[in-house]
Amino acid sequence: MDSNPCWHPTDSLAPLPAPRNLKVHLYNAQQALSWEPVSLDSDPRPVVYQVQYKYSTSSNWYDVNKEDSKVDCTNLTRTECDFTANSLSEGFPWRFNISLRVRAKLGPLVSAWATAPWFEHYRNATIGPPENIRVTPKEGSLIIRLSAPFDVPASEAYFVYHVYYWEKAGGKQVTCCFRSNFITLKDLKPLRVYCFQVKAELCLTKENISRPGLLSNISCSETAADASVKLQQDILAVVTTFLVLLVVVGSCLFLVLKYRGLVKHWFHSPPSIPSQIEEYLKDPDQPILDALDKDSSPKDDAWDSVSIVTFPENEQEGCPQSADPSHQPTEGVL
Repeated sequence: MDSNPCWHPTDSLAPLPAPRNLKVHLYNAQQALSWEPVSLDSDPRPVVYQVQYKYSTSSNWYDVNKEDSKVDCTNLTRTECDFTANSLSEGFPWRFNISLRVRAKLGPLVSAWATAPWFEHYRNATIGPPENIRVTPKEGSLIIRLSAPFDVPASEAYFVYHVYYWEKAGGKQVTCCFRSNFITLKDLKPLRVYCFQVKAELCLTKENISRPGLLSNISCSETAADASVKLQQDILAVVTTFLVLLVVVGSCLFLVLKYRGLVKHWFHSPPSIPSQIEEYLKDPDQPILDALDKDSSPKDDAWDSVSIVTFPENEQEGCPQSADPSHQPTEGVL
């Protein structure tokens, strides 16, 4: 039995295994190396990783550190080393063959190196679709503006663009190759919906090598009307407006003729007092208003007395008879 009171776990550990399944990720300007994690069940301490690189023209390996690569991958606790350059003047040169290797470290234990295959960015990178695609409809055409998937040195490489377009109900067509970021699709039908996709292709300046990229998402846009179509639209708008006004006026005239009695009653002005009488009534010196007010109260019906005088039959006309009490005139009330 060991009498040493200080027990070191590494004394009984198996050799530290090397990282496995190394993958180099090259997408547009991105450059990164990833691998599967390494661990020991008998030691809970974290494993750290060290990454190195070398060029095909050299036999020396160099650490991926901030001094050389602007990235520190000498003591990583994660399983990825992202050495994407922030500018064209930084990072690994894209036209060189580069190899990467990584190893694990756990205290005094160090694994063997695991090496990734050689790569050259221009030859092996996946080229994404163009970015910031915008379309402007014109008369019988579409103007497409876009940006390159990523910046490249003009002395080393450039992009050309392929446009796949089709009428929404028709077959697909392709037009190429455009080096400009300003593309015009001509000879299109006016007022038709066209859909399109754009693909960028990376071409090397000094070598006959190219890398086709991925297609963009489908975009659709309607072309604008040309001069003849605009004229037809204007004429149609004028005729439509005239017909609508004609129908409205005709309907109003029909209703007026059908209900003219009712319309006349609605618009007939009430009878007015003649101006002479109105002035007379407004004169405060005239007592007729007071008289009308006094006479306006209801009263009992008035009866007039009427006297009726009768004569006997033997009375001679024009000669009065002697007074006889039996022949006195009688007075009655009617």
